[in-house]
Amino acid sequence: MKEKIHPGRNQIIGKWGEDCASSFLESKGFKIFDRNVRTPAGEIDLIALDNETLVFVEVKTRSHLDAGYPEEAVTEEKLEHMIDSAENWLQDHPEYENNWRLDVIAITGAIHSQNPQIEWFENAA
Repeated sequence: MKEKIHPGRNQIIGKWGEDCASSFLESKGFKIFDRNVRTPAGEIDLIALDNETLVFVEVKTRSHLDAGYPEEAVTEEKLEHMIDSAENWLQDHPEYENNWRLDVIAITGAIHSQNPQIEWFENAA
């Protein structure tokens, strides 16, 4: 019998953060294009459309600040992986290659909180 794999706490917090980020962006008029897209260079949390601009979004979530602010986890190395992932995805979608950007959304709050703190960093790279 195959054992069921239950998501760990970090995955649950991460999914909740991505849901919050999606709702936040939609409230700003963005259209969510895709989620959790895997490329050879890494995963893209959210891909959204802001009018005619394609936005690749990295979501960082913390339930507390013991490990620092969520945006502090987006290092130069992480930004390079984000750029590589976006460029990899754009190879299959050349219609967007001249009109895109990278954003970071940092979420802090108790999981499933109705009022998380959301920090939005546009054009992060």
